[in-house]
Amino acid sequence: MQTKLAYFLRNRVYAYFRRRMSSFNYNSCIDVSQEVSEALRSHSPVVALESTIISHGMPYPANLQTALQVEEVIRNQGAVPATIAVIKGRVKVGLDQEMLSEFASLKTPAVKTSRRDFPYVLSKGLNGGTTVAGTVIVSSAVGIKVFATGGLGGVHRGGEMTMDISADLTELGRNPVTVVSSGIKSILDIDRTLEYLETQGVCVVTYGQNKNFPSFYTPESGLEAPYNVETPAEAAALIEKLLQLRLNSGILLAVPIPEAEAMEGGEIEKAINTAVKEAEDHGIRGKEVTPFILNQVISLTGGRSLASSIL
Repeated sequence: MQTKLAYFLRNRVYAYFRRRMSSFNYNSCIDVSQEVSEALRSHSPVVALESTIISHGMPYPANLQTALQVEEVIRNQGAVPATIAVIKGRVKVGLDQEMLSEFASLKTPAVKTSRRDFPYVLSKGLNGGTTVAGTVIVSSAVGIKVFATGGLGGVHRGGEMTMDISADLTELGRNPVTVVSSGIKSILDIDRTLEYLETQGVCVVTYGQNKNFPSFYTPESGLEAPYNVETPAEAAALIEKLLQLRLNSGILLAVPIPEAEAMEGGEIEKAINTAVKEAEDHGIRGKEVTPFILNQVISLTGGRSLASSIL
């Protein structure tokens, strides 16, 4: 078996790469839209957006409506949105409205795509929704420095036993991208996630009047971030110093959900606990856990958690 594998690698795989490497470059698998490309060349602000929120996070047509609304918010602030997804085996940076519409209504579900999944998804010509980790990787590759999302992945509840830890944390520790989010998903172990981010060298900062770390659906988790910035100028200076130092690690900038739109802490925690138990009972594992729990929480809260996550 080993001899056959060595023969295959020498005569097929290596030969293929020798033929192709002359034309390959670092982004040979990535198509950057003209709008995003021009913005990057002119040093105009660009904000990356993930696509698992479209492919796995919300049902159609709420997923499309949310994607379009988020892009509109970014444009209204003078920046260029760059939604990132894999479409028919090509990494796309910047989707137009037609592409967004088609991606949001795929008949065959897209593959939830992180670092480990890219080679397979691309080689098979599949569609993929990029996770936070996958989006951070592509953002870093093309030079996008800021990425906005709802909630970061992290250490799952019981993760000290299962070792179920999101690759989001690892990629944020190895790529100089600032992720702006409403904290870490409430369904996770936020305390252990913050500890893991420290281990990865990620600078965790809250935006607002205090260090209270948000909990996605609620503005407070009962935990504090190491640092806090109160103005856009302070946040910009933070990002600037990260890039100047060339640390090759990222920043998590946590922006709490407004009080008026937040859910009641006891209600959401009860729903999460029930959903986690259902996931365990159904034997849900790996990258299917988060979508399953989020969908169950939406059902258990009568859709109120979905409304909060859209804001």
